[in-house]
Amino acid sequence: MLKIFTQLDYLLKETFLGLLRGGWMNWAAVSTVTVLLFLCGLSLQTSWQVEKLLNQFGNQLQVSVYLDGRTEAETIAPLVAKMPEVVELQTIPKQEAWTKLVQELRIADVESATLQLGENPLVDELQVKASNSQAVPTLATQLAKLPGVEVVQYVDEAVKQVAQLHQGWKWVTLTITIILTLTAIAVTNTTIRLIVMARRQEIEIMQLVGATSTWIYLPFILQGIAFGLVGGAIAWSLLCVIQQFLNQMLVNQPEFIQFITNGLQLTTAQILLLPLILLGFGAGVGLMGSLLAVRRFAK
Repeated sequence: MLKIFTQLDYLLKETFLGLLRGGWMNWAAVSTVTVLLFLCGLSLQTSWQVEKLLNQFGNQLQVSVYLDGRTEAETIAPLVAKMPEVVELQTIPKQEAWTKLVQELRIADVESATLQLGENPLVDELQVKASNSQAVPTLATQLAKLPGVEVVQYVDEAVKQVAQLHQGWKWVTLTITIILTLTAIAVTNTTIRLIVMARRQEIEIMQLVGATSTWIYLPFILQGIAFGLVGGAIAWSLLCVIQQFLNQMLVNQPEFIQFITNGLQLTTAQILLLPLILLGFGAGVGLMGSLLAVRRFAK
């Protein structure tokens, strides 16, 4: 047991001394890994948030019907209420919608704002809730055929567009991640090689006294892993700061913004999993770069 602690103490001391001797080259390796892991973590977090938001929007069964300026909601509402797919109907007169919009824009004088535009620019709206998600497209088609209906909107169209953008974002981030991973491995490899070359005389003395290659080069491998762990910790800290900043900005926003904000919140499992992924990925990159460096010298 004492021998194991002695060996562990030696490895930790040698690793720490190697990090101190690395100087600015250490910072080059750590900063490269930090950029890689920050972008990787940002991409992963964004992917989780978009998927959750898509699921949240996908559960919405509401269809918004906007009438032309000559038609009032009361004339269309009875026809809509008779449709078998409709389970709930709410009419929003344009005056009510305009008053709410002005309040959300924090304009105190509604009449003055209306006079500046000449008239109320909005139209009457019907908010129709379908019986199930499969009935939404059919219901939207039927509503669009009613007289006086100008625009029919429901979240399925927006969800499809966001899903397509999300898929494209995945491919872009995957390509960037691969390029940055190779760059981080190369920088770590170069850093460790320079550190080994700077301690070449010490290594030759250790070889002369009978030290094995494992004990000679293992501290350098641990240094590479340390680069990855430090980079992962910094990247995770930056992501936490950005998330807190966004949360503070979105406080006291309109109801729709609050709906989106709730969809962007990560689950407890994702919050715990993100730093583990970043630290593990960083350690793997550091390990790969340092192994490539010491393998050449060990031969």
